Amino acid sequence: MILPDKHLASSLRHLMESFKKQALGGLSEKVTMDDESYEEVREEEAKLFDNQPLLSKINKSIVGIPTLAERLAKIQATIIVKCFPGIVRKINDKLSSNVEELNKLPRNLTSIGEAMIAFMRILGSAKESLRKILLRGEFDEYPDEHDMHYIARLAEMLNQYSEEMQSKCSTNETKSGFLLDEICVLEETKTIGLPNFLPRAVFLTLLQKNIKGISFAPIEFVEKIWDYIENVVVSVLMRHSDNYPQLLSSTRRAAQNLVSKKRKQSVDWVIDIVEMEKLTDYTCNPEYVSLWNKLMAHQNAFMEALNHGVLGPHCMKPTNLHMDGYGDVDVNHLRSHVVVAHEAFDLKSRLAAYWKIVLRRLVDCMALHLLFSVQNLVSKEIEMEIINELVGPSANGLERMLEELNNSIKLLLKESKDVVSKITDRIAAYVN
Repeated sequence: MILPDKHLASSLRHLMESFKKQALGGLSEKVTMDDESYEEVREEEAKLFDNQPLLSKINKSIVGIPTLAERLAKIQATIIVKCFPGIVRKINDKLSSNVEELNKLPRNLTSIGEAMIAFMRILGSAKESLRKILLRGEFDEYPDEHDMHYIARLAEMLNQYSEEMQSKCSTNETKSGFLLDEICVLEETKTIGLPNFLPRAVFLTLLQKNIKGISFAPIEFVEKIWDYIENVVVSVLMRHSDNYPQLLSSTRRAAQNLVSKKRKQSVDWVIDIVEMEKLTDYTCNPEYVSLWNKLMAHQNAFMEALNHGVLGPHCMKPTNLHMDGYGDVDVNHLRSHVVVAHEAFDLKSRLAAYWKIVLRRLVDCMALHLLFSVQNLVSKEIEMEIINELVGPSANGLERMLEELNNSIKLLLKESKDVVSKITDRIAAYVN
């Protein structure tokens, strides 16, 4: 039966008063008596909960100190059972972490043979990582470090380089300046010879001018690529030799020296191919003839616009003309150069078709050169460069490294011993 609030409050007050009188007044005094036993206290407790009108109504399964202690023990055991797997897991994780850190610590090298074995093991693992990253495009060792995904980044940079080079086209000129460069060169390269014959020097003059305008771009690009390669190579080598401080500086220096040599070789190579493009106007790519024919298909319409206009000789001559490959161009300024306009248009069409071949060749050759250079760096050169740097000209590099390593270990042990001694002295002083 549920009592109203005022009846419930009255009952609770009556219960508290009874408990104070009988429990605190009677039982408490008996518990504190020196000559009363534990069993007598339990008996008095049982009588209280049996005879007191209100306390006797409480369920006997939850009455008494032993029952309370038993229930608390069960609750605590339940909590421990629930928490124990998590505690064990945390202990195992911490243990595994400590074991992993312990395994990373360098072993004490006591001989040149052990030092050589350790060095070759480090070099072998570093080379394998470089093969995976630089040659095979694998990045399982650096899944979240996008800068270490070399092949993907190289492809992105090559695509960007290709777009930049393709945008540097000889046809990118002002509408009002169409064919002026070609006409100027034709005027300055006149020869005594057969008419309607285009001298090779005319084409090479314009080609060299265009190549000179973009010659800086391949050099900047190859230097940028080798800066990126250097960061990747140094990062990998530092990661594998991190536990051997004596190797860090020598390994880094060897990698930087090698990349510096490769960078210079690539710059020299770029300068050579740019110079070759200036001297040679050759391609076996059939796209050149196809594109030239496509551009030359507009020559008749172009000459007609200059001579007669679109609707006839007595009509107003057009000032603008649209041609595929050139877009909208202004032809009004060419009416005073009608004699050479035909040859100038042919020359420009040849140069525009060949220029696309040149730019694409500069990009393709760059990609092949970089892949080949990196292949040689990883497979042949990096190992010898690091060995030469560590061993040194007098072949005592490993001995010197081993001596430095042992000295550093001795110094570390001495410092640890001093710290432990100080702690022991403080404890002894505190106890005394």
